[in-house]
Amino acid sequence: SSNLERHKDTCTVEKPWKCGDCGKGFNYPSGLEIHRRSHTGERPFTCVECGKGFTQSSILLAHQRVHTGERPFICSVCGKRFACSSHLLSHQGVHTGERSFTCSECGKGFNSQSGLETHGHVHTGERPFTCSMCGKGFSRLANLTEHQLVHTDKRPFKCSDCGKSFKSRNYLMKHQRIHTGERPFTCTMCGKGFTQSCNLLRHQRVHK
Repeated sequence: SSNLERHKDTCTVEKPWKCGDCGKGFNYPSGLEIHRRSHTGERPFTCVECGKGFTQSSILLAHQRVHTGERPFICSVCGKRFACSSHLLSHQGVHTGERSFTCSECGKGFNSQSGLETHGHVHTGERPFTCSMCGKGFSRLANLTEHQLVHTDKRPFKCSDCGKSFKSRNYLMKHQRIHTGERPFTCTMCGKGFTQSCNLLRHQRVHK
């Protein structure tokens, strides 16, 4: 059977292990234990290189490849390499166009169950990943991990053009527009372009 059919069969089976905080069900107690960490903020697996904590040992193992540069998972179509198998599986949807997991709210398709679950936070407003330093919540663990760099001196995102380093990928992307000349934010009144949305908003006051 297809991945979609297997997914549907799984969804029809009652999941006996329920989360007391949000009611989400799991097939195994180990799955529930891992999920509970999204509520408690517990990160029992710590990277010895940078001190970041993770909810699962497998996520820690994948993270450690950031430091080693190892990318053992290779796309058979284009040769692109990935640090973890889940990223490779998500990438392969680019070539196949397969989106087996569909959001019941908006119909958007995803090539993994985890991608669909993360997207669901857009509709529920849920932000289960909370920063222990400032309390800010995030819908994705990756966003929380990147945010936590704000509270450190680490600047792992480096501009390949000038070497300047930044604390977040978003700040790096904004900076790189200096080199590319890209101005994605355009004034609807006069057509003038800007590198950042805040600059566009400031400019629009001229027309009021």
